[in-house]
Amino acid sequence: MLTFGGTLTGCGGDGGGGSGGKVSLQFAWWGNPDRAARTEEAIKLFERRHPDIDVRTSFAGFDTYLTKLATQAAGGDAPDVMQLDYRQINQYATSGILLDLGQHPELRSSDIDKGLLATGVVDGKQYALPVARGTETVAYDATLWRKAGVPAPTRSWTWDDWSDAMRKLSAAKTSQGRVGSIDPGQSEDVFEIWLRGQGKSLYTADKKLGFTEDDLTRFWEWSTDLREDGAVSPAEQTTLMDGTVENTPLGRQKAIADFNWDAPVSGYEAIVGKGLKMAPMPVGDDGTPGQYFKPSMFFGASAKTPHPKQAAQLIDFLLNDKQAGAILGASRGIPANDTIRQEVLPKLEGFDQVISTYQKQFEGRLKDPPPAPPKGDASLQKTFSRDYDQVSYEHMSPREAAQDYITEAKAELRQ
Repeated sequence: MLTFGGTLTGCGGDGGGGSGGKVSLQFAWWGNPDRAARTEEAIKLFERRHPDIDVRTSFAGFDTYLTKLATQAAGGDAPDVMQLDYRQINQYATSGILLDLGQHPELRSSDIDKGLLATGVVDGKQYALPVARGTETVAYDATLWRKAGVPAPTRSWTWDDWSDAMRKLSAAKTSQGRVGSIDPGQSEDVFEIWLRGQGKSLYTADKKLGFTEDDLTRFWEWSTDLREDGAVSPAEQTTLMDGTVENTPLGRQKAIADFNWDAPVSGYEAIVGKGLKMAPMPVGDDGTPGQYFKPSMFFGASAKTPHPKQAAQLIDFLLNDKQAGAILGASRGIPANDTIRQEVLPKLEGFDQVISTYQKQFEGRLKDPPPAPPKGDASLQKTFSRDYDQVSYEHMSPREAAQDYITEAKAELRQ
């Protein structure tokens, strides 16, 4: 009976045998130096607890990590334990790369919310376990927002309320020439939340599109109206984005607000200053929230690891052990383990505390997250942005771009 989850890398050059009779595991992840330092400290504690296991670690930036993991996985050399992104779960599980963690009683998952836990399930098997959770937000410069005289965002504001606010912000004399927000049309994440607020979804349970051409056309027509009104970023600003907060319109001080997941919003602090605030995502016209708690990352194990029991023990330790939780803190996000989260929250400092406070208002109020996206979604995210670029540069109408996207999406999902 499964009860918990793991992280990334590949079996070592010694075939995983280790030295001195020890079992050797490789464990890798994406992250920054702070996460690496905390992880190394936790691993040392694990090795003291398990003197028969030697853990070799590595980390890289997100894009580099994903590229390396894809190469390792394709070559049959995936790490013993690996950190995984939401959009990798289905692809790697259906390709035989991930271990069925449900077969390992060493893993405990009883303290993880069932909705979050289900995001690591593919075809009825638990291939990955959520490490931490995040939710999307509207990050904004509260100083400029207040000077514009626009009512502050509330938990019940709708997309119409958001649109009105963006138009007023961009028209205000105090806007310093900035638009209200980043253009929502370029983001599949925003589109998903917009859909969920209407009771729809990106994908159905049988891994097909959960929306129609008309739905996408309507979303892109709405975005186009905002862009043409000067309320959101023009194409020249939107297409400069590269995944960093620094190159968003808000990060370049060209907009007053942005859509982002809560954890990366900390990157705006040095740019926006003390005026940086986070607001809930707008809800549907009937008050239905579209946002959800999403696993910020998962732990999984290689189906080919020669040491599945020890890999399961490492994952369980990182997710369940209170001492490990104290060391790791919120370095991977607000912990998904309810017990560890309650231990960690009072000790959080700085922007971690801001994120914690932001998340608390949604406890028990949001719908369960969707299952892990089907294989092909990572490619479709790029297609989504590419097709909207054609709209924002006025090379295609919203209807033409929606038709193109639907055609490509259906072909991709049949693969």
